Amino acid sequence: MARVVSPLPMFPLGSPLMPGALLPLHIFEPRYLEMIDRCLVSRSMEFGVVMIERGSEVGGGEIRTKIGTAARVVEVEPIAEGRLAVLAVGQRRIEVVRWLDDDPFPQAEIREWPDEDLEVGDLDSPSIVGLRAAAVRDLDRVLGLVSELGVEVPERPDLGDLDAVEASFAVTTLAPLGSADRQRLLCAGGVRRRLELFAEVLSEVEDSLRFRLLNSRPDD
Repeated sequence: MARVVSPLPMFPLGSPLMPGALLPLHIFEPRYLEMIDRCLVSRSMEFGVVMIERGSEVGGGEIRTKIGTAARVVEVEPIAEGRLAVLAVGQRRIEVVRWLDDDPFPQAEIREWPDEDLEVGDLDSPSIVGLRAAAVRDLDRVLGLVSELGVEVPERPDLGDLDAVEASFAVTTLAPLGSADRQRLLCAGGVRRRLELFAEVLSEVEDSLRFRLLNSRPDD
């Protein structure tokens, strides 16, 4: 059974964080300034990120998802009085077991939530290898369509050294997806399901982009 960690500082945001993804934050709310200070003092350097389903990032009172990602602080820089630039990186999936009272920032008991496939040991199976390769090809094709629409697309990083789990999260981060679709992918039970769902979601995005391209071209 996955271990329960209590308590873990939590940072609800408007979009989910994927394991392996960088998270730049501009911290100015007093409760989150204290959260980062406690992370630094305790040297745990870790907090949880969950998506806000309804409500605002500022002020509290929002409705939060149960599935999120543990993030590790890698850089903190003061940028003005009472403001910090923080860089964190997603580490692993977590599930909120119970929300605790704010102190003064949100905190929760969480359990680690690894992919089911990690227990099965089939990450190198031909089917998953094929799904991984297809996901990268589909991503490149969709990013090409985005570029055709005149949107600047950063150069895609090399994904060759990533294993199937890491790649499934990386393509989700890099694809032009909405927050709800990213949360669905974060919640997928295992890497196989995540890659299958990624193909479904990205196909819908590709159809939408091709429709926009068709209607953006002048009539012959």
